[in-house]
Amino acid sequence: MTILLLALIFGPGLWVRRVLERYSSPPDRYAGTGAQLARYLLNKLELQHVAVESTDQGDHYDPLAKVVRLTADNYEGRSLTAITVAAHEVGHAIQDQEGYGPLRLRTYLVRVARPVERIGAGALMVAPFVGALTRVPSIGIIMFLAGFFTLATSTLVHLATLPTEFDASFNRALPLLDEQRVLKKVDRPHARRLLTAAALTYVSASLMSLLNVARWWAILRR
Repeated sequence: MTILLLALIFGPGLWVRRVLERYSSPPDRYAGTGAQLARYLLNKLELQHVAVESTDQGDHYDPLAKVVRLTADNYEGRSLTAITVAAHEVGHAIQDQEGYGPLRLRTYLVRVARPVERIGAGALMVAPFVGALTRVPSIGIIMFLAGFFTLATSTLVHLATLPTEFDASFNRALPLLDEQRVLKKVDRPHARRLLTAAALTYVSASLMSLLNVARWWAILRR
């Protein structure tokens, strides 16, 4: 049972990494880089105001700054992974331009969750000390519960992200790649696999968040 649970939690993340790494070779599969493709697609869509930048914080689109950010491998790379991930992030820019509801919800939840998570982490750390110093166990328990439920907000954010990711992959990026005839014909099924991996990145994050929540729940019940 434990092995099955671990497989369910860690399996999606391992599969995502394997797919992204597999199609990162050959590194010169396409003539242009991921950054160049992102810029080309954004210009075609009349989204010249959206910038393209390199980042070390993971591939993502920032709807507040209006920036497509790609990791160095995908920003400078010419592999199928670089091309497909760039198109996926452009898909989020399209969602933003169209006022796509789930993206707006995710953006709001992320903005709310960040300070809430910091407060929750602080509450989790100080709860035992407050209970010991005040010698009123209920205070420590209340703070611990506050921290526990705050930690669960990250799970909510990740779950709200899933429809946004699949829409960016299959309703935006893939049709765009087809329309612009970017992909080599033999690469299209591989690109679909990559787009699935890009969308499932947050499934992995959701499962890890649930694992953290379950861990604190187990501590709370002791």
